[in-house]
Amino acid sequence: MSNIVAIVGRPNVGKSTLFNRLLEERMAITDNVSGVTRDRHYGQSVWTEKYFTVIDTGGYVVGSEDTFEGAIRDQVATALDEATVILFVVDTMVGLTDLDKEFAKILRRTDKPVIVVANKAETFERQTLVSAEFYALGMGDVYPISSTDGSGTGELLDEVVKHFEDEGVEDPNAGIPKISILGRPNAGKSSFLNALLGRDRTIVTDIAGTTRDSVDTHYKLFGQDFILTDTAGIRKKAKVKEDIEFYSVLRSIKALESSDVCIILLDAEKGLESQDVHIIAHAHNAKKGIVLMVNKWDLIEKDSKTADKMQKEILERLAPMNYMPMIFASALNKQRIFQVIEKAMEVYQGRQEKIPTSKINAVMLPIIERTPPPAVKGKHIKIKYITQLPTPSPTFVFFCNLPQYIKESYERFLINQLREAFGFEGVVITAFFRKK
Repeated sequence: MSNIVAIVGRPNVGKSTLFNRLLEERMAITDNVSGVTRDRHYGQSVWTEKYFTVIDTGGYVVGSEDTFEGAIRDQVATALDEATVILFVVDTMVGLTDLDKEFAKILRRTDKPVIVVANKAETFERQTLVSAEFYALGMGDVYPISSTDGSGTGELLDEVVKHFEDEGVEDPNAGIPKISILGRPNAGKSSFLNALLGRDRTIVTDIAGTTRDSVDTHYKLFGQDFILTDTAGIRKKAKVKEDIEFYSVLRSIKALESSDVCIILLDAEKGLESQDVHIIAHAHNAKKGIVLMVNKWDLIEKDSKTADKMQKEILERLAPMNYMPMIFASALNKQRIFQVIEKAMEVYQGRQEKIPTSKINAVMLPIIERTPPPAVKGKHIKIKYITQLPTPSPTFVFFCNLPQYIKESYERFLINQLREAFGFEGVVITAFFRKK
């Protein structure tokens, strides 16, 4: 990520709308309420064949003692450190404010190029007279734009790419395993991510719903690069009343569907709840790798049998979705958190596994011969040949004489035998039956 553009400014000036405009998709949640964006949010863009990463940040407020605003300031400071070019967004509808002036003092300390972007300049007056007052900041040229309709963004980007030393990388994330961290609100997802990184990548409070957007982080462990995605808590539709939370949940589901492996956090104090089952079922139906992390294990009074008992109860409730590994951990105490990541990478490798056709048949056909499909209407079903398809998750085709008579119970038997023979822990296996 050699070319990085950070979008900064006080709250509610349209930073996330500009972020979405530069990416040409609605990646960040936008709303008229200030403070919607809290964590740093990354996306990829291109202009005149130059590729770059864009960072969206929360609104910077100087001197506030609010919990969120203090944490947002830290997030903005990190974005400024990472940036190649800084876009300082101001609001032509409001004009120059004391907050803009205070933040400008902070930006003057950097030796990186800072471009003043006068947003919401939809009218001629705002493009000229109002935008001109921002020259008083003493930070060079002012670029009036409208991030809503895109006017002026071409000229802005022409200036931005002048500061890039190379062409950049088209897709810096290509081929890197993607692991999403999912769960109900307050399950400890952001605390888990921060514990892994050893720093506050995402803002953590006891307030449910602190994380709103899905936040990507590059990470390296055990010699393997991968992307961790922290997500907003997913709860029942009936309990989602605010638009911001609605879009947060949509972002979480999108992160789930674009990931390779889902680490789903359960609250050890609450056990497996119906919403946990719903999240697991969604990951299962999307054919993702799944690892269950029972978090807050440090808060449980336990003996040598507590973990085994809870694991048995949870897997019984999840049946037949009971093929995923489960690790009892504590993000707060960093207990077994790296085992969770190690297991997630094992599941990722299992999801990529391709078994040679000869090996599948050598193992499975004798099993089928010992336990053949039950006869239907006096007709005997003969499975003659098995092969694995080149799909993102393990998919096997069983060729037989009467595929229409294979029952679901026997299909589950075959899938269990495949797991026993070849592993596939935490991985969805799909079986098809075709006429030979």
